[in-house]
Amino acid sequence: MSGEQPPVTLVDLLDRLIPMADPEPVSMVPQTAGWAVLAVLLAGVLSYGGWRIWHRFRANAYRRAALQALDRAGGNPKALASLLRRTALAAYPRRDVAALTGDDWLHFLDETSGIKEFSSGAGQALARAPYQRFSAPSPEAAALARFWIRRHRRPPC
Repeated sequence: MSGEQPPVTLVDLLDRLIPMADPEPVSMVPQTAGWAVLAVLLAGVLSYGGWRIWHRFRANAYRRAALQALDRAGGNPKALASLLRRTALAAYPRRDVAALTGDDWLHFLDETSGIKEFSSGAGQALARAPYQRFSAPSPEAAALARFWIRRHRRPPC
């Protein structure tokens, strides 16, 4: 029995295996021009979208400033009338806004806001306030002014 070899075990067989070579790394670069064209188009669309968002943000700076001034006005109809006038002058051509007074001014506010509350509701206090010595605070007029500042539509550029 001395000439017999010990039985071959699974561990012995595994030790005899030749290790496999690692495969070549897979390239992550697209192989066709279509992907490059798509990437350029996507970059262009994202750039244009970012430019539009930035442009709209800058174009509405006067609204943000007007809303801050509205918070400071505290419902005073004189301050609200002045604020609406300044905001309208920032948004619309001076020739369309500067000469408007009384009912014409209120109709302008109605037309640009899409509601009729200025000429037939609480907005009438805004037309009278600049000519009165004292005017009581009007929360309704302040709410109406806030609505107009947020919702009026500027003319196309």
